[in-house]
Amino acid sequence: MRISKLLRTFALTLLVLAAATQAATPQALRQPAAAAPAIAVSRPEKVGLSSESLKELDAAMQDLVDKKHLAGIVTLLARHGQVVQHKAYGVKDLDSQSPMQLDTIARIYSMTKPIAGAAMMMLYEEGKWKPSDPISKHIPEFADLKVFSAMDADGKPVFVAPTHPPTMGELMSHNAGFTYGLFGNTPVDKMYQADNPLEAPSLDAFIGKMAKLPLLYQPGERWVYSVSVDIQGYLVQKLSGKTFPAFLQDRIFKPLGMKDTGFFVPEDKLSRVATIYQWDQAKMALARASDPLVTKMPGLPSGGGGLYSTAADYLRFAQMMANGGELPGMRLLRRASIDMMRTNVLNEQTLNSKSGIGPVRIQPGLGFGYDFAVMFDPVALKSPLGKGSYWWWGIAGTWFWIDPANDIVFIGIIQRRGGVPGAANHEELSRAITYKALIEPAR
Repeated sequence: MRISKLLRTFALTLLVLAAATQAATPQALRQPAAAAPAIAVSRPEKVGLSSESLKELDAAMQDLVDKKHLAGIVTLLARHGQVVQHKAYGVKDLDSQSPMQLDTIARIYSMTKPIAGAAMMMLYEEGKWKPSDPISKHIPEFADLKVFSAMDADGKPVFVAPTHPPTMGELMSHNAGFTYGLFGNTPVDKMYQADNPLEAPSLDAFIGKMAKLPLLYQPGERWVYSVSVDIQGYLVQKLSGKTFPAFLQDRIFKPLGMKDTGFFVPEDKLSRVATIYQWDQAKMALARASDPLVTKMPGLPSGGGGLYSTAADYLRFAQMMANGGELPGMRLLRRASIDMMRTNVLNEQTLNSKSGIGPVRIQPGLGFGYDFAVMFDPVALKSPLGKGSYWWWGIAGTWFWIDPANDIVFIGIIQRRGGVPGAANHEELSRAITYKALIEPAR
């Protein structure tokens, strides 16, 4: 099943469940690849967390497995850069009962988006683009994009010129006018469904399709989850002169030692891949989803959802972000660039536009930066997260958050599309228990 079909499946389950501008390439990026060390686990009290309270996290995750709401889980919690919990529960495949392992490989889908965003920010630091640039400056094919306005008396769509050309900053924040075509039933969604841009054989062909599709709304007026990050993948390729996968490999994965992250799974790692499941209402049980493994480089490497990874690999990326763009011995991004990514850029109109996707509702207090959701008023939203936390998740249930106020990074790996009736929300559980365990403020 290709990406657009997978997204369509997830759309149905969601409906049911309701800065510096120019810089040279950082010196560290010209160094040899880092070797990802084995993860050492520190005592929670060393970084201001309660061991006793974290036992509740173990119990909660195990309970989800025991109740057969999830096949398997891997969780990883770090504070002040030190891992204090890294555990696996259940199995990675129900038929074989192969146990979930700490290094199990999972399809992370939309957790690809922040990585693509980091790649874009590297090119921003090199002066290749600015947030105020019209997208058409870098993709001339987008020069004549129109906006859907209404249906005329004959039932035909009416298109108008955009009030302003959609910008690169709007592209980075799902605010430019694009959509996925999979989470709605508007005339524009139907055009996307008919043309199927994510089924294109290459990024170039994808852009060719996108150039012929209208925008769903006037740029800057709404937030709509979209193919924007797939467009970013194309831009990384065009602005860098490297293929998108090669850029990620050379500039992010190798320097960070993310040895198990990529757009496909090599033959020698196939035994480590977790099976993706979804709830079968007729059987009242988890059933294998139609989701064949990607075992060779796809023609269209999706910046919006194409990567496989592990909890340990994603921690390397997330901790780099939490550290303001660096890990010990290397700097990938400037702190100002990280700040741009984790700062809400949506205006008041958009925050009040009742936009969202699945359980995420953009609203005052919860906005969006560059390829991250941003919690800028957790008190108003009754969230345990610290102010300024930024995060996202994937359609197979993987999740993470970065909390700069409390210096916490959390990674969760599961492989289940959609929910299970009556099941506890694994993400909400992990957040509640983590903050219950917090006994010391950030340093």
